[in-house]
Amino acid sequence: MLFSQVMKHVPFYSLDYVEHDLGSSLGESVDAVIKSNWYIRGSHCSSFEKSFAAYCGKKACVGVGNGLDALTLMLKASIVLGRMAEGDEVIVPANTFVATVLAVRAAGLVPVLVEPDPETCNLDVARLADACSEKTRAILVVHLYGRLADMPAICEFAKAHNLLVFEDAAQAHGAALDENNLLSLVPSAGSGQASRLSSDSTAYSFYPTKNLGAMGDGGAVVTDDLELAQVVRSLGNYGSEQKYVNKYVGVNSRLDEIQAAILLAKLPHLDAWNSRRSEIAARYCAEIKNSQVRLTPLPANPNAHVWHVFPVFCERRDELQEFLKARGIETLVHYPIPPHLQEAFVGAVDRGELRHGALPLTEELARTELSIPMGPSLTDDQVAYVVESINAFI
Repeated sequence: MLFSQVMKHVPFYSLDYVEHDLGSSLGESVDAVIKSNWYIRGSHCSSFEKSFAAYCGKKACVGVGNGLDALTLMLKASIVLGRMAEGDEVIVPANTFVATVLAVRAAGLVPVLVEPDPETCNLDVARLADACSEKTRAILVVHLYGRLADMPAICEFAKAHNLLVFEDAAQAHGAALDENNLLSLVPSAGSGQASRLSSDSTAYSFYPTKNLGAMGDGGAVVTDDLELAQVVRSLGNYGSEQKYVNKYVGVNSRLDEIQAAILLAKLPHLDAWNSRRSEIAARYCAEIKNSQVRLTPLPANPNAHVWHVFPVFCERRDELQEFLKARGIETLVHYPIPPHLQEAFVGAVDRGELRHGALPLTEELARTELSIPMGPSLTDDQVAYVVESINAFI
């Protein structure tokens, strides 16, 4: 019997696995916060920050209100520290969620959009040199879909051109270039040790559907730079290090205790959840056999991709989406309108608030991308049904 004769609905993403794996522990975590009578920057947030920093192999983690704030505050902190100035240019992948570009603008910097590598959909390192100008001061890398960008090459380029490197890891919780979860450290040749080539800081989002998600908004900046971490913490606390004493012009962006407690309970399960995502991705890559559907390849290092979403590309994307919908399979598009075509940025190039050339690859990805079901809750039968359905699309 074909799976299509028995399957009726496959959700794009389900959070059922959280309750299954954590049971009553989430409720107990929330109850502990309520009983503590301390809801902002208390012991749970401190414990999560220490645990997540250790998980990422970094010295410091600062919890903030959401992923956009994490991106914005780490850039603003670099300006406060004199490493950049408002009006400086920051290279950003053109193929990304709009928050990456919004953060650069919110910090008073100018995004320079660069085309992706069509195979990985991440920033194309070969295009960095042409994107640089005398105003370029940094590269903001995005690990799109959960796949690490080519950090060794990017960091080498940045070192040669005296540029800062920041990371948007909103979709890449747990992705690693080595066994120690060191997201962006580059092993020295023949040593197995991390060299000085690394990013200045990394921003995470804990939106509920992320690989590590809260039950509301949340974010964090993770770094080895303790000075930058302290400025991020202050900027997110009204610019204050000491109560009622405001050193900087800051904002209110803090990870609350309930979300921190939930993240602390989930963190020990993250690797297992990512492992299940990798299993599903491997099946998709091996079993989807439709010449009209292009897949991104599995990386040589399986730890370098945590499959936040699984994208496929099809010239008849809208027809494929309707075909799958008719079979009860939910899908999403990441992302239907690239940042440079958003209404928010009309006239931005003319005003000097955005810089880019022609972006045909980015626009092609936006026109053809379709994200199919992915997540730890998917059963083997559901995966088989998705594969069967895609292969049946003519």
